[in-house]
Amino acid sequence: MKAVVQRVISSCVVVDDEPVATIGQGMLILLGAAKDDTQAEVNWLADKVSGLRIFSDSNGKMNLDISQINGEILVVSQFTLYGDCRKGKRPSYSFAATAETAEKLYLDFISRLRRTGIPVQHGVFGAMTQVELTNDGPVTLIVETPQIYQPLKPVNS
Repeated sequence: MKAVVQRVISSCVVVDDEPVATIGQGMLILLGAAKDDTQAEVNWLADKVSGLRIFSDSNGKMNLDISQINGEILVVSQFTLYGDCRKGKRPSYSFAATAETAEKLYLDFISRLRRTGIPVQHGVFGAMTQVELTNDGPVTLIVETPQIYQPLKPVNS
């Protein structure tokens, strides 16, 4: 799994010109699932992002996690995170999970985050959305489950 984590002052997901989820201070997480991801990757990634110390303490140092600032999380599915652009001009999505698998992993990820007590909102899986955010910092991180660090198979030139 792969997540783009953005520290935000606020964020909102809009579907068909209607806001479907809105948060204040916290994290916007764009979440992608790979075809081989399992519950193990969901658990690892949810635990990792919920514990990230990316919020400033009274000295201006990033020492606090989201629970320590009473922040919120907004999760948006983003299969394009697995777009492989190494060959040609059109990304290949052969590394991305199928829609059925990705939706299950997405919902499991949200559920795992909610068990931490952090307020979690989410977008509509598979919908065309607009995501509004006020980035704070900006602080933007890419967090990948450990299996991602294995080399990708070579692409024929």
